[in-house]
Amino acid sequence: MNFSRRWTDLEPIGRAASGGYRRFAWTSEDSELREWFEDQVYGLGLTLTLDRAGNQWAWWGDPDEAPGIVTGSHLDSVPDGGAFDGPLGVVSALSAVEALKAEGFQPSRPIGVVNFGDEEGARFGVACAGSRIITGALSPERAQSLKDTEGTSLVEAMEDAGQNPDYLGRDEETLNRIGAFVELHVEQGKALATDEYDAAIGVGTAVWPHGRWRFDFPGEANHAGTTRLVDRDDPMLAYASTVLAARQFAAQHQAVATFGKLAVEPNGVNAIPSLVRAWLDARAPQEKDVKALLQELTASAEEFGATVSEESWTGNTLFDPDLAGRLSKLLDGAPLLGTGAGHDAGILATAGISTAMLFVRNPTGKSHTPSEFAEEADCLAGVEALTTVLRELAA
Repeated sequence: MNFSRRWTDLEPIGRAASGGYRRFAWTSEDSELREWFEDQVYGLGLTLTLDRAGNQWAWWGDPDEAPGIVTGSHLDSVPDGGAFDGPLGVVSALSAVEALKAEGFQPSRPIGVVNFGDEEGARFGVACAGSRIITGALSPERAQSLKDTEGTSLVEAMEDAGQNPDYLGRDEETLNRIGAFVELHVEQGKALATDEYDAAIGVGTAVWPHGRWRFDFPGEANHAGTTRLVDRDDPMLAYASTVLAARQFAAQHQAVATFGKLAVEPNGVNAIPSLVRAWLDARAPQEKDVKALLQELTASAEEFGATVSEESWTGNTLFDPDLAGRLSKLLDGAPLLGTGAGHDAGILATAGISTAMLFVRNPTGKSHTPSEFAEEADCLAGVEALTTVLRELAA
């Protein structure tokens, strides 16, 4: 099995000076990642297809003859993200298929490996864009209107990357090919590393409700050195107050809320801003708590003249409980746990596809940072677990 070789080959692509990764959708780095995936697919003797959003699918067998068992994840990253979030699932999926082929396994159902595009939403602001588009959760009109911070639209970016954006939309042909989806992912938390579980592998049961919202705080640009404090209309103050309010409301509603992305105009050290645009990420185990937090925070921001717009929303997402239970039993009682992190698996589950997840232990619990980590032994245990799952489901 060539897990280590695949991991080593993938490792330098998109590496940033921080030690983390900048692998954004429809960039030169993304093209290199897609070429890497294509090489792996052909090296395993699989068939490569693209769907209407440009997601890559590798097939062992004909998925049009019977719905297949699909695994995989994504290769893109958040800004300066870690190496494991996404790529571990893709590398493990390819390695599991290789292991099955090496042992002479003959699947009675097709097996697929997918590389979903733009899962993180780091460039265009919508998480899981690739899976949202093909399931219809993100409309073609909305997808075509998305722009990055440089003003480049999703359509333009796809065209620049040699992809055809004319067919963006729900993809019934692709969805009909998925009989079940099992996504392997590094745990983005440390539950498996605690004494309660102390396990290399866990089985996912649900994704917390979560969403992203854009807050626009208007102001008036002026000179930072000559404008009296009483004469200023500084939107940065409104933004700062809203950040503090988000922390307060999150604590009150057993939620987490983060302003992690900011755009300032004109963005000069010696200029009072004319506009501060900020993005909120909010999540909680219960949907009502996220909605209550947002309602209170919106009211607070609107007192400063801000406008708030929703960029993405995913309600409480339960994976197939029968499938999750079956996988836990198959993997010698692997613990069942939910997650506050969003995944393409959650989008497919919402679309009615039988879905589950496998989590690989993260000893520090850190994610979306260069220090994200998983032990090699646990990664290999993940490949073994996924191989077992595919063998069972595709028999």
